[in-house]
Amino acid sequence: MLKKLPKENMGTSNLGWLQSRFHFSFAQYRNPENINFGVLRVLNDDIVHPKSGFEMHPHNDMEIISYVVNGAITHKDSMGNEETLYRGEVQYMSAGTGVMHSEYNHGDEDLRLLQIWIYPPKKALPTLYGSHRFSSEQRADKLLHVVSSQDRNAPIKIYQDVDIFVCETANHMEYNIQEGKQVYFVLIEGLASINGIELSQGDAMELKEEKILHVSPQMLTHFLFIVMNTPN
Repeated sequence: MLKKLPKENMGTSNLGWLQSRFHFSFAQYRNPENINFGVLRVLNDDIVHPKSGFEMHPHNDMEIISYVVNGAITHKDSMGNEETLYRGEVQYMSAGTGVMHSEYNHGDEDLRLLQIWIYPPKKALPTLYGSHRFSSEQRADKLLHVVSSQDRNAPIKIYQDVDIFVCETANHMEYNIQEGKQVYFVLIEGLASINGIELSQGDAMELKEEKILHVSPQMLTHFLFIVMNTPN
């Protein structure tokens, strides 16, 4: 089963310094029919304007992944971590028992990032923080495995049983979907046909009970998808 999610139907917010598109209910966007997709609770497509950002704020019992599309994000947290990440690089935080952090754009250009929140498998897990500096070559014309569960082999490992892949290509790509898995797909940049359905920049798609994910770009296209267990 395929369900296209056009960006025009998503929730939006404009706070001046921050422009957001909400794939699921978040902040002032409330839709009881659109709370989550499996263990995926939040996917926000954020643009943070220069010299602004998210002040120090708390999180707990959530696994948070930030994927930088353009610009630079500077993270600082109550565990003593502080660093700046750039296009294609990934930051993650399992906020388990609780952590405070801030995220800023100290640069002179807009920061665009995808903020992804995953439900953890249980509450009060030990907090984790980390990042990985992927190169553009690693995601060029191949599916780059950026996030996995602790028992699989992606560079970034979280507690929940998910896999996240990114790619930047103008070529047809395929991914075999295991039985019992579902996929949330995000077209970050470009234009492509996904299993025969056209998506443009900012659109998304839910794939349930599909055996193969087919991505047929019509130009250089940048995408991300999340593989997770289908709920019982």
